[in-house]
Amino acid sequence: MTYPYENLENFTLPALFNRSVQLYGQRAALGNVGSEAFTYQELEAKVLSMVTLLQNNGIKKGDKVVILSENMPYWAVAYFSITYFGGVVVPVLADFHPSDVHHILRHSEAKAVFVSEKHLSTIEEAEDNELKFVIQLDNLELVKSLSSESYFEKLKSKISKPQENPTVPDENDLASLLYTSGTTGHSKGVMLSHKNLVTNALSAYEKVSIKPDDVFLSILPLAHTLECTVGLTIPLLHGSSVYYIDKAPTPSVLLKAFEVVKPTMMLSVPLIIEKIYKGKILPKFTDSFAMRTLYSFAPLRKQLNKIAGKKLIETFGGRLRFFGIGGAALSPTVEEFLKEAKFPYIVGYGLTETAPLLAGSVLGDKIKLKSTGTAMAGVELAIKDKNPETGEGEIIAKSPSVMMGYYKDEVKTAEVMEDGWFLTGDLGYIDDDGFLFISGRSKNVIIGPSGKNIYPEQIEATINQNEVVLDSLVMDIEGKLIARVHLDYEKIDKMYQGVDRTSDEVQKKILELLEEMRLDVNNRVASYSKIVKFVEQIEPFIKTPTKKIKRYLYTN
Repeated sequence: MTYPYENLENFTLPALFNRSVQLYGQRAALGNVGSEAFTYQELEAKVLSMVTLLQNNGIKKGDKVVILSENMPYWAVAYFSITYFGGVVVPVLADFHPSDVHHILRHSEAKAVFVSEKHLSTIEEAEDNELKFVIQLDNLELVKSLSSESYFEKLKSKISKPQENPTVPDENDLASLLYTSGTTGHSKGVMLSHKNLVTNALSAYEKVSIKPDDVFLSILPLAHTLECTVGLTIPLLHGSSVYYIDKAPTPSVLLKAFEVVKPTMMLSVPLIIEKIYKGKILPKFTDSFAMRTLYSFAPLRKQLNKIAGKKLIETFGGRLRFFGIGGAALSPTVEEFLKEAKFPYIVGYGLTETAPLLAGSVLGDKIKLKSTGTAMAGVELAIKDKNPETGEGEIIAKSPSVMMGYYKDEVKTAEVMEDGWFLTGDLGYIDDDGFLFISGRSKNVIIGPSGKNIYPEQIEATINQNEVVLDSLVMDIEGKLIARVHLDYEKIDKMYQGVDRTSDEVQKKILELLEEMRLDVNNRVASYSKIVKFVEQIEPFIKTPTKKIKRYLYTN
C-alpha cells in the first residue's frame, strides 16, 4: 500500500515525528485549554531531553516504560520519547484499579514509569517489579522523594550506566504494549509495532481532510488506542494542534472548553453525543403536545433537526467540521438526528488489536445509517462463515495495522489469527457497496428457541431510545430474555415533581413504567427477540473506558 506522504523515511513513530517537526516547526502542537500551546520545535526539544534522561538512566531498545496519567501535553512527550530510540511504551488507563496497574508493571517487566502526581501513590505501593526509576509527568522530573523515601531510594539504586550507542527502531519492532480494559475479564497485552501504528494513522487520508490549521479538543483517554492514534498521532502527522482539559470533563467544563478552543475536530464515544441529544435536544421537541405532533411529521422533523444541528455546532464553538464517533455502537435514533441535522459526524470501527481503525464513513451524504462505513486505506475486510440467507458472519481483517500478537500468550494469539487474517469476534455483513454493518459481538449472541440469532446490542439500542433510560443490558436467563434497565432518576424525579407519594408508591410507578417500556419495545423488535421482563438496575453499570458495559459481571 502506498500512502501519499512525502519525507516519511519509514513506518516508524520517530520518522513520523521528525517529518512533522521539519514541516510544521513553528506551528502550535500541544497545549492545555486556556494556556499557550508549545510548538512542534518545542515539543521536539522536550522529547529529545527525555530521550537523554531515559537512556542515561539505563533504558535501552526493547525496554518497557509505563505511562500512567490523565491526559496532558507531557503525555505525548513521554510517548514519543520512549519510542524514539526503540523503547516500548505501555500506556495504562488512569482509571484502572491499583491492583491492575501493579499486575501490568509485573507482567510487562517495565523498567520505568512516567506517572502524574495524582497516581504516584499507586506506583509507590507497587511491589515485586523491575522498576529502575520514576518520572513525574507533570514536570518531567525524576521523583526525588515521597512519603516513602526508602522505596524510591531503592529504585534509584537500580539505575544502570548510560547507554553508549544510541539506537533507532525498525518499523517491525514492538512500539506499544496495550493492556485492554477487557469486557470479558483479565486484560490481554496487545503488541503493536511501529508499522502497525504509523500505517493506521496514514490510512485516514481517504476519509477526512486534515489541515495544519485544524484544532483538536481531546476528551478521551490517551491510553486508549482510539484517542492515541486518531486524537494524537493523526493530528501531529498533519501539523494540527491538540488541546487537553486539565479538569474533570463536567458539562460546564466542556462548554467552557468549546468556547475557548473552538475546535474544528473532535473524537468521542457515542455516550457523549447521545447524552447531549437525549438531555438537551429531544426534550425541546417533545415537551409539548404541539411540538411532539410537529416532530412526528417527517418533513418538519428534518427542518427542525437542521436548525438544531446549527445550534449544536455553535455549542461546540462554531467551527466544528469533524466529529469522529467510535469505541461502541451509536444509537440509530441519534444517528438519524445527526444526519438530518447536517452535523459533521463520522462513525469509525476498529479494535485495539488493529491499532485501531478498520473502517470509517466519509463526511456528508455518503454516510449510510447504521453502517460503520467502508474499509480504511490498506485494509481488507471479509465475512467468515457467512450465513447464506442474511450474509452475516464474523468480520475478519487483513491489514498492516494488525497486531504482532498478545504478549506472552501464543495460545490466545493463535485463536484470533488465521492465514494472515485477524478474527475480530464481531458479527456483521458487508453490502454491495462495501459498507460494513455490525450486528454485535459473537460472544454476546443469544440463540433463541427457534434457532434464530438474537443480538442483545440491537435490542438495547431500542430500549435506550427512551428518554428516561440511561443504559440497558439484555440477558438470557434460563431461555428467557430479561433486560436490566438503568433509569435517569433526575428525569424520574421531575416526572413526579410536586406529587406527594410515598417511596412504595414511587416504586410502583417505576414498575408500571418499566412494563410500559417493555410492551413498547416488544412492538418494535422481531417476534423471537421479545423481552419477558424489565428489571430495574439501580446502580450504574460498570463500564470499560470506551463506555461499554462489562457484560461478564452481570451475565455469568
